[in-house]
Amino acid sequence: MTTTDPAAGKPIAADKLANIPRLVTAYFALKPDPADAAQRVSFGTSGHRGSSLRNSFNEHHILATTQAICDYRRDKGLTGPLFAGIDTHALAEPALASALEVFAANGVEVMIDEHGGYTPTPVISHAILAHNKGRTDRLADGVVITPSHNPPEDGGYKYNPPHGGPADTDVTGIVEKRANAYLESGLKGVGRIPYERARKSACVHLYDYVTPYVADLGNILDLALIKSAGVRIGIDPLGGAAVHFWQPIIARYGLQATVVNEMVDPTFRFMTADWDGKIRMDCSSPYAMASLIGMRDRFDIAFANDTDADRHGIVTRSSGLMNPNHFLATSIAYLFGHRPDWRPDAAIGKTIVSSSIIDRVAKKLNRKLVETPVGFKWFVEGLGSGGFGFAGEESAGASFLQRDGTVWTTDKDGIILGLLAAEILAKTGRDPSELFTELTAELGVPFYERIDVPATTPQKNALKALSPEQLDIKELAGDPVRATRSKAPGNGQPFGGIKVETDMGWFAARPSGTEDVYKIYAESFRDRNHLKRIQSEAQSALARIFRP
Repeated sequence: MTTTDPAAGKPIAADKLANIPRLVTAYFALKPDPADAAQRVSFGTSGHRGSSLRNSFNEHHILATTQAICDYRRDKGLTGPLFAGIDTHALAEPALASALEVFAANGVEVMIDEHGGYTPTPVISHAILAHNKGRTDRLADGVVITPSHNPPEDGGYKYNPPHGGPADTDVTGIVEKRANAYLESGLKGVGRIPYERARKSACVHLYDYVTPYVADLGNILDLALIKSAGVRIGIDPLGGAAVHFWQPIIARYGLQATVVNEMVDPTFRFMTADWDGKIRMDCSSPYAMASLIGMRDRFDIAFANDTDADRHGIVTRSSGLMNPNHFLATSIAYLFGHRPDWRPDAAIGKTIVSSSIIDRVAKKLNRKLVETPVGFKWFVEGLGSGGFGFAGEESAGASFLQRDGTVWTTDKDGIILGLLAAEILAKTGRDPSELFTELTAELGVPFYERIDVPATTPQKNALKALSPEQLDIKELAGDPVRATRSKAPGNGQPFGGIKVETDMGWFAARPSGTEDVYKIYAESFRDRNHLKRIQSEAQSALARIFRP
C-alpha cells in the first residue's frame, strides 16, 4: 500500500532540489546502452520518458527518435510543417536543440516558438488541426518535448500525427523500433547538422503560437459571460508551459484573473512536495496543489495546470480541490445542457477506470457513453469528427468540442477545462463543487480510490493476461456481479487488466508499466466501508490467481 511521506504538502527542502548542471551534463555526456532495456527508446501512453541521470533520456535518444520520426514522415508522404513545442523541464531545451539538428538535416519544415518560449501540448494539437483543416496534402504533425507532470529530473518526447492527438501504438511501434535500431548502430544513418546552422537553415521557422490559440478560445468558451459576471479567477501554471499564455488571455477577454505564480525555474523550488516527498507538478494532487488550495478564499474559482498544460486541477471556494472524476462528471452535465449546436448524437468518452458517476450522468442526459482503455489516443477519432462532445480520463485530462460542434483539440487541454470551471460559475451562479453535490443528490454519491499493491513481474504479467473466466467472481462486496471484463465495452479493445462490476460498485486492476506494483481502482455508491470491502475482496481474488 502507498504511504504518505512526512514532507508531503510542505515546501521543498533545498537539499532535495535537482542539480540542473549535473542533469544537463549527463544529457550530453552519457551514452545509453541499447542492450539494457531500461536505456532503450520506449513509447508509453505519452511518448518516451526518462532521465539523463538514469541513461534513459539522453542526446542519443533524441537524435535517434527524431530521425525515426523523419523516416516515418517520409514513408507516409508528410511534407507539411512540423509544430514543435517544449515545456519548462530542464531537459526540454537541450532536447529541442538536438531535435532541430536532425530535423534541419532532413529538410523538415519546423515551427518553433518565436520568442524561444514554451508551448503547451494542447496548443500544438490546435495548431496541427488548424493547419490541416480542409487539406489533403502538405499535412502537418508535431512533437512536444515534455514528461508531463513528472519530477524535474525527467524528460519526455511525444509525437502527434496529422490527426493532432497522441500517436497510437501502430505509429509509436514503428518509431520506437527504428529509433532503437539507430541506437544499436551507434547512430549510423542519423542526419545531423550543427545547431547554429540548423537554426539559420531555411526550414526552421519562428512561429507565433500564442495569438491564434488565444484568439480561438472565444469559439469554445463563453468568455464574455465570464467577464460580465465578474468571476474572480486564480491561476497557477505550476511553473509550466502555459505561463506566458495567461496574460494574453486575460487581456484579450477582460477577465478578472490573477496568475498567482509566474516563476519559471527548472528546479521547481516553489512547489510543495507530492505524496511521496518528490516534486511533481500534479495538479490533481492535494499535496502538490497545497499553495493554490491555501489561496482558495481569495478567488471565486481557481485552477492549475501541469507542466505541459494538458491536465487541470480545479479549486473551488466551497470545497477546495475537486476530485478529477467529480469535475469530469460536472463538466459533462453542464456542457451537454449548454451547447445546443452540438450534434444530438454526440457521445461521451471515458476511460475504463474513470468514475461510474459519469455513466449515471450519461444515462440522465440520454447520451451514448463510450468506455475505452486508458490513454487519450482512443478519443482522437471521436473528437476529430464531432462524434464525441466530451472525452476525459480519471487522471484529470479532457477535451471537448467548440460551441458550434467542431473539433477544438484531439489531445487533452487543461487550459479550457480551467476556464470552463469559471464559465460554469458565471452561467449557473454555483461553483462546480456545488453542482456536483446537486448531481449526487439525484444520482448517488461515489466513493472512489486508487491504491497500489506490490507485485512481482510474473504477477504483473499474469494480471495483464487474466481473463474473466479465470477470475470467476460471482459476488462482490455483497452484490451480484453483472459484468467481468478484460476488454473495454466501448471499442472491444483489451485494457491490460480486469474489471468487475456490480450495480453498486466496481473494481479494476492493471499492472504498472514502470513500478513493481499493480493498481486497483475501486468505487462504491454506498459508503466508504463498502469501498474498503470491494478493495479487500479484489486483492483476495487476485491473490488466488497469483498463487503458484
